[in-house]
Amino acid sequence: MDAELSAAGDRWQLRFVRHLAHPQAKVWRALTEPEQLAAWFPDQVQGDMAPGAPLRFHMADHPEYDFDGEVLVFEPPSLLELRWGEDHLRFELAPRGDGCVLTFVDTFDEVGKAARDGAGWHVCLDQLERALAGTTPLADQRARWSEVHARYVTALGPEAATIGPPEGF
Repeated sequence: MDAELSAAGDRWQLRFVRHLAHPQAKVWRALTEPEQLAAWFPDQVQGDMAPGAPLRFHMADHPEYDFDGEVLVFEPPSLLELRWGEDHLRFELAPRGDGCVLTFVDTFDEVGKAARDGAGWHVCLDQLERALAGTTPLADQRARWSEVHARYVTALGPEAATIGPPEGF
């Protein structure tokens, strides 16, 4: 369930693979519909899910961290790629039995934020699984992030942990 870190040219990638016990169509809706994204994605997504559409990512409690993005690829019900600020996010779904496999890749510039972002996306994907199952969201996401972050620092090494959490986290 933990992410794998690899070089991608002059950038870096965190790759997550989650086997989900839910139909691909249900997971696709959770990845693309605003009311479902709100249950697990770190920002409110403003804009249309269509190739080339501009997006705005908004944090309700910290509007000073708002930033822009774009829908790069939109191929229902299997592939979604977004520019999320400077990062490139790729969500790929493939059917598997009664469920599906989600492969999520975050491509970014600075290796020093890999442990921080790996832990963050890990918690987000945990929340996605809870939302899909209809169970209660994690009560303390910050505590879960801290627990998972320690694992990522150990697994990815000190060079992947030079950038810590945002101020106030």
